Amino acid sequence: MSTLEFPTQPVVQPGSFLTLHYRMAAPGGANIINTFDGKPATLSLGTGQLSPTIEQRLLGLPEGTRTTFELAAGEAFGERNPELLQWVARKLLNELSDPDETYKVGDVVQFPTPDGMGQYAGTVQQVKGSDDAVQFDFNHPLAGQPVVFEVQIIGVL
Repeated sequence: MSTLEFPTQPVVQPGSFLTLHYRMAAPGGANIINTFDGKPATLSLGTGQLSPTIEQRLLGLPEGTRTTFELAAGEAFGERNPELLQWVARKLLNELSDPDETYKVGDVVQFPTPDGMGQYAGTVQQVKGSDDAVQFDFNHPLAGQPVVFEVQIIGVL
């Protein structure tokens, strides 16, 4: 007598390649990103596309799962770090971008990483003098805030 074996559903594991819909919302429910109305995202766990905390919450979820979880203030993107508020001299800004660029509070500016292989962003907080120096906040915009994360796992490889 043989026993029937049923295929098991794939489960999210470290290094899994995922196809998923997700929505990340700020306090108050405003969407930061939402793929549910369009094309699903594809990503590989462990490559930095999602925060490590969010990846941990996905581990063990079977394909087909749709769930929502809340991350406490600072859990998704860390606490705000006051050392990441930094003044950048206009001379350096001219070297890194267009010398005729003007900066206004709230602008998001992309900077090259030291190795030149990637980018990171800073948000303009203050402009000193006649644009002599600009203060940037290099914290993630959601650092120190609670986040709601909704996910539907479409496929796991």
